[in-house]
Amino acid sequence: MMVPAAVELGVEIRVLAENEGMSAAIAATAVGDYTDLATVRDFARDVDVLTFDHEHVPQAVLRALVAEGVQVHPGPDALQYAQDKLRMRERLASLGIPMPDWARIETAEELDAFIADHGGHAVVKTARGGYDGKGVRVVTSAAQAEEWFLALDEDGRGGALLAEELVDFRRELAQLVARRPSGDITLWPVVESVQKDGVCAEVIAPAPSAAGREAEMAARIGTTIAEELGVTGVLAVELFETTDERILVNELAMRPHNTGHWTIDGSTTSQFEQHLRAVLDLPFGATGHRDPWSVMVNILGGPTVRTLDEATALAMADQPTAKLHLYGKEPRPGRKVGHITTGGDDLDEVVFQARAAAAFFQD
Repeated sequence: MMVPAAVELGVEIRVLAENEGMSAAIAATAVGDYTDLATVRDFARDVDVLTFDHEHVPQAVLRALVAEGVQVHPGPDALQYAQDKLRMRERLASLGIPMPDWARIETAEELDAFIADHGGHAVVKTARGGYDGKGVRVVTSAAQAEEWFLALDEDGRGGALLAEELVDFRRELAQLVARRPSGDITLWPVVESVQKDGVCAEVIAPAPSAAGREAEMAARIGTTIAEELGVTGVLAVELFETTDERILVNELAMRPHNTGHWTIDGSTTSQFEQHLRAVLDLPFGATGHRDPWSVMVNILGGPTVRTLDEATALAMADQPTAKLHLYGKEPRPGRKVGHITTGGDDLDEVVFQARAAAAFFQD
């Protein structure tokens, strides 16, 4: 989704796709293993700046490229905190950023003790690799994470899990930030995200009733993290708004993020254009809303999914003001294969239009 923005900016963009079947293959100029240094080094020879749309490129690869003079944004020093949740918690704690109570867990006994100290429940996460509900469990006993403990020593290096308190939250928010290498920062208004089965289902921009204290806190947290971690590019800070009126950091993503997809149609400058501006150290675009309200609904694979051609025609005919974005992914249960965005003056009507259009993709 960075390609249209690059074309509009007059930026020549090259894409390394993981394999021929990936959705990025439609714009790929190379196909290869992003975990292999030789492959990425060869790709990087022909670009001025290297960036990415996920956090899984190994630190060893990125640090080797930086040592060779390649411009990598965000750099490995910042990216490590999006790649490893334990490092993220440790670094944010050192900055005094508000977070759920948490602990590094190496044994089942430690987890059982944490659970006992936190009302009989805990959220357990693998430190690396989890997303969209993967690598995350709510447990009442360490036995429910037994295979994760067994996996910690499989590579012979040991490891740890992350345990967090089960937060009593009112809703989830997300603050999107962009930062240039020169230090300039810009923010979009904080949004509300609705999760289903650990996957983002809907985003409302701006977050209803978040024009005052909540918005100020989210902006301050996002700005502090971007500055102190030295982020370059787009940063998404996922937040809990608790029932006792705290704002706590849940997760970080250092890339264009699902909670910012609404910006393609709903903001003066999309997160994808802004990410390119940021990593190239170009002046930022404005981040205001095109409409008072924007709503994005993800299109998820389910038990069955209508053919995209049929669903696209139905959705466009029934909700002609809705904007449809399909990702070229093979549908499977729970997988994000696209999204719908609508905008307008009346939030209830905008929500209805987005949900109605997205519903055509579920059989």
